Amino acid sequence: MRAGWRLALQFVWMAALLGVFGLPLGLLARFQPAFSIQATLFVSAIIAFLAITISVYLARRYLDRRSFESLGLRQSALSWRDLLVGIGVSGLMMGFVYLVEWVAGWLQFDGFAWQTQSWGWIMGGFLGSASVFILVGWYEELYFRGHLLQNLNDGLNLAWGISLSAAIFAIAHSANPNLSWEALLGLFVSGLFLGYGYLRTRQLWLPIGLHIGWNFFEGSVFGFPVSGLGYFRLIEQTNLGPRVATGGEFGPEAGLVILPAILLGSVLIYTYTRNRQHSTNSLILH
Repeated sequence: MRAGWRLALQFVWMAALLGVFGLPLGLLARFQPAFSIQATLFVSAIIAFLAITISVYLARRYLDRRSFESLGLRQSALSWRDLLVGIGVSGLMMGFVYLVEWVAGWLQFDGFAWQTQSWGWIMGGFLGSASVFILVGWYEELYFRGHLLQNLNDGLNLAWGISLSAAIFAIAHSANPNLSWEALLGLFVSGLFLGYGYLRTRQLWLPIGLHIGWNFFEGSVFGFPVSGLGYFRLIEQTNLGPRVATGGEFGPEAGLVILPAILLGSVLIYTYTRNRQHSTNSLILH
């Protein structure tokens, strides 16, 4: 089966599973209108995790006729290292963004969460947001840098695969609050960056770590909006800078400040993987 048909069938399966698993959430929201936004985000992440993981697994096994592991989920001594390094690299990137905005006078530090909230509330928010970001990092990379990019590579080539998967990644966030054309462009560049993480290792562990760390440090640690959404924040801050620079209410992805951060992250990824033995012209298949 040609790559385009494989992608189309997987998308139909994914949409169907999202509908099936999402029905309980719809009923709950209808009969429990006080259901919190954070709880809704957590349940939505579980639904997407199940729908995307199952549909990609089925597509990989029965349409691509390859192992699920061949998407870039091979277990090795480097798997956990790639995952943790990815999280750490994103942490440095978001720390860099915070520092730049603070030095430029584009944000105001308002305090820490423990100054106004109980430790029980902080631990609940911390663990809840971390759980959401782990799920999101897994299923978005499994789909965008896994199934989508690699099938586009099969049907077209690697350059088109990385570019189109990044574009679709950006469009997939078009329903997020406070979206702008700058946000879409920033998300596209972010998708290219995550694709670079995959390209350097031909495994998904590094981009999964980058994605988890990006969201977690951006939102839960440094207090920025995460693609227009608000989560638990360890640091309370107020945005004072121009939207074109900081991204405003959408978050750093929509601002020019993200570009030097992505450059920093790319250099760190290159440095980390410079001795990695892999081919840039073919996918690792099992």
